[in-house]
Amino acid sequence: MLAAVPAGSAEEALLGRVDFARLPRHIAIIMDGNGRWAGSRHLPRVEGHRAGIESVRAAVETSARLGVQVLTLYAFSVENWKRPDTEVSALMGLLKRYLRLELNSLLRNDIRFHVIGERDRLSREVCRELEQAEVRTAGNTGMIFNIALSYGGRAEIVEAARRLIRDGVTADAVDESAFASRLYTAGQPDPDLLIRTSGEMRVSNFLLWQIAYAEIWVTDALWPDFRARHLLEAIVDYQRRDRRYGAIASPPVEVGKA
Repeated sequence: MLAAVPAGSAEEALLGRVDFARLPRHIAIIMDGNGRWAGSRHLPRVEGHRAGIESVRAAVETSARLGVQVLTLYAFSVENWKRPDTEVSALMGLLKRYLRLELNSLLRNDIRFHVIGERDRLSREVCRELEQAEVRTAGNTGMIFNIALSYGGRAEIVEAARRLIRDGVTADAVDESAFASRLYTAGQPDPDLLIRTSGEMRVSNFLLWQIAYAEIWVTDALWPDFRARHLLEAIVDYQRRDRRYGAIASPPVEVGKA
C-alpha cells in the first residue's frame, strides 16, 4: 500500500495510523452525490456518474491493497428505477464500460466480483456482462467485491423469507443463522464499517439486516471526489471506536491491579 501513495502525502500519514491487525473485515459504501457534483459544475447528471467511476476504482484498489476481505458498493437501488429512462440507460452503459475496462485489473489483483440485487429487472445484455465478470473472477481468492444493483434491503429480507419457505424450513428451525444463509451476502461477514458520502444521514434501504452492528462514518465529500484518503480516514476513525455490540463497556484496569 505504501508504494501506491506519494511520499509525504496525507495518505501516507493516515497509513501510519492504521492498525492492520484490526481492519474492518467488510466495508460497505453508499455512493451518493453524483448528481450534486454535476449540478455544481453545470453539467448533466450523467457526468457525475461518469466521474464517479474513478472513485469506484480508488475504493476497490485501496481496499484490496489494505487487505479488506469484502467491499460492497451501493451502485443502483430498486428506487433508482424511478429515475428518467435516459439516466438509467446511461448508468447501465457506464456499468458495462466499467466491467470491460476493469475486468483485467480485478483478475490481476485476485479480486472476486459478485452481484447482489434483483437481476431479473436488469436487461439481458447487462446480465450477460455481469455474469461474465463473475465467472471470470470466480477462482480468485482475494477480496470479494460486491456491487449492489437493483438492490433494496427490504426486498432482500422478503426474498430470504421466501427462500426459507421454498426450502421447507419449519418455523421452529428458523433462527438468525438460517435466515442469514438465505441473504445475498450468505457466507460473508457482515459489514463492520458503513460509509456514506455527501453528508446525508440515512441508510437508504441498504443491507438492513447486515448493518445491525456496523459503525457508520459519513463524509461531506461527494462521491466523485472520494479517494483513498477518505477511505483511510474512515478506517482510522473506525479503529478509535469501542465496539460493544450492546454490551456494557469493560471498566479500565488500574495499573498494578488485577
